[in-house]
Amino acid sequence: MNKILQRVMALYFSINFFFTISFVVVLMFLFRKNHKIFRHYWAKLQLFMLGIKVDIVGKPDTSAKMVLLNHQSVADIVILEALYPADLSWVAKKEIGDIPFFGHILDYPEMISIDRENKRSLVQLFKDAKDRLKKGRVIAIFPEGTRSNGKKILPFKAGAKLVAEKLDLRVQPAVFIHTIDVFDSKNFKANFGTKVKLIYLDPIDPKSDKDWYEKLKEDMEKTLQKELLS
Repeated sequence: MNKILQRVMALYFSINFFFTISFVVVLMFLFRKNHKIFRHYWAKLQLFMLGIKVDIVGKPDTSAKMVLLNHQSVADIVILEALYPADLSWVAKKEIGDIPFFGHILDYPEMISIDRENKRSLVQLFKDAKDRLKKGRVIAIFPEGTRSNGKKILPFKAGAKLVAEKLDLRVQPAVFIHTIDVFDSKNFKANFGTKVKLIYLDPIDPKSDKDWYEKLKEDMEKTLQKELLS
């Protein structure tokens, strides 16, 4: 797909998100108890409207209370919201919640926001995660802390490790492949009908190995590189 068409697709992607997310925010405000239903069907609609085709490898462990994923694109959130069986509570940076009107995409469905500049944010993260778990939610985190270029796994931040260990959470890792091709916000380009892959790795009990977090990063990197070379 040529660059001009990719930019046109990116514009379509952005406009589509603007209007559909606005609608979902209003619905979640009016019917807050049903936020999972609205999020799920919004995400399913996005898969259809953007022509995203997902090849799933493996199955998620339904006993896991934390999901750790690499991050390439906003498409990562769309795909998992559409396909993951549990009610996810995403950990997101505070700046998203500060956006006028659209920031409610975090507070209405009780997502978790963190302030990277505030040293107390980790304490609040523990409290919020514990609260969501009591409500039957599953914590979803991008341990890289930001989007990558899709070619490698970035260094992991410590937050996910500390939460998993302190709250004794079974972890479900997963790796996204080629989701940056759906929508690359940094270069403002998108592709309709992109085929991506979601690979579920073996679940992890943090108590089983003190180096589990470092080894997980290595396993995710190996999985990504193997897929990119295939």
